[in-house]
Amino acid sequence: MSAYLQPETVQEAIAALVARPDLRIIAGGTDVYPSLGEDLPRAALLDITGIATLRGVTEDAAGLTIGALASWTELQRASLAPGYRALREAGREVGSPQIQNVATVVGNLCNASPAADGTVALMALDAEVLIDGPAGPRRMRVADFVTGVRQVALHPGEIVIALRLPPARGRSHFRKLGARRYLVISIAMVTVHVETNAQGRIARAAVAVGSCSPVAQRLPGLERALIGARRADLADVVRPDLIEGLAPIGDVRAEAAYRVAAAPVLVRRALDACMEP
Repeated sequence: MSAYLQPETVQEAIAALVARPDLRIIAGGTDVYPSLGEDLPRAALLDITGIATLRGVTEDAAGLTIGALASWTELQRASLAPGYRALREAGREVGSPQIQNVATVVGNLCNASPAADGTVALMALDAEVLIDGPAGPRRMRVADFVTGVRQVALHPGEIVIALRLPPARGRSHFRKLGARRYLVISIAMVTVHVETNAQGRIARAAVAVGSCSPVAQRLPGLERALIGARRADLADVVRPDLIEGLAPIGDVRAEAAYRVAAAPVLVRRALDACMEP
């Protein structure tokens, strides 16, 4: 192995990344190690598991903070507001329980797979990415952070330290379509987050679709159309022409046309679950 570094602080990690731009960051390692394959003995790795400030899942009046080392299991076990339910549901779909015990929420996002289960949930819940680096801390929306397949908007020397989500009022749900129930890469997936008024009509909606384009997409046209809708209106409001901006591929899991047809169905089901009495 060409290098294996274990910093104890974020600043030590940043200094190492500046000195060695070839370093691969290791948190849970469930994506990085398989991707290296036979190159593992020659890899340059930065193990951040010793940085205590990157741990934890905390919720307060200002929202939810997920540290860069927080695992999916840790998130699922946390006592969170009902509005964050979609994120917990997505976590249950990330591999097996053994994977969830070590795989991190931030790592799933930074891996930038079009089929990353966590990305659509974070996007619909308006999550921001907290970043630190040589030029100091900054933050950006998840929708801007993932820029392409296996591509994120990190500058040289930067590291993600946490995710920050605003208070999640209302309800959210995650729905995934795969060839089987568990241990499967998504054919398509969606997350919806809605707030309803006293009359049971949608006052605010967020809808994100994944595995149907190089980067997960919010659907602003559909979100606008949903305002004022009741549960009984969903079949009419969620029209295929409002599932915009998708560019699915055909692969061994499904044809592109199947993904296009499946997306509105998943959206309707997730919305219906959010609006159950």
